[in-house]
Formats: sequence, C-alpha cells, structure tokens
Amino acid sequence: MKEFKKTFAFIFFMLSGIILGAFIAYVCDGKDYVGWLAWGKSIGFESVSVDLYVIKFNIGLMLRATVSQIFTVAAALIIFAKTCKNL
Repeated sequence: MKEFKKTFAFIFFMLSGIILGAFIAYVCDGKDYVGWLAWGKSIGFESVSVDLYVIKFNIGLMLRATVSQIFTVAAALIIFAKTCKNL
C-alpha cells in the first residue's frame, strides 16, 4: 500500500506539472515578454493508416514539449521529493 501511495503521488505531480505547463504556454503564446515560455517542439509521427481488408485502423503519436512544461515538471519533481519523503 505504501508503494501505491508513492506511485499515485508521483503520477499526480507529473500530470499536474504537464497540464500546468501547457496552460502557461497557452496563456503566454503571442505575448511580448513571456512568449518564449510557449516555444516548443513536436516529435512523433502523424497518422499511419493500416488497411487489412477486414479491419482498418489509424496509428499516430505526437509529443509536444514547451519551455514552460520543462520548468513546471522540474518544479513538480522538487515538490514531490520534498512532500512525499514519508509516504
């Protein structure tokens, strides 16, 4: 149970950092002095279609990371390490 709590807390902090960073990037996009927080790169591949006559499906994966997400994920890791020592 102890390991489950720590894993759940880690996933919570990571998702919180990613979502908060994406929100900050969205808000800062196009602003003069904080626009650099929205800068990022996308990696992955676009949709690939596979047709097997009976089954047809698409596969695609894109990952986009921004500067603000890097900062917020780092902050989430630090906060996780400080708050979850005794879990």
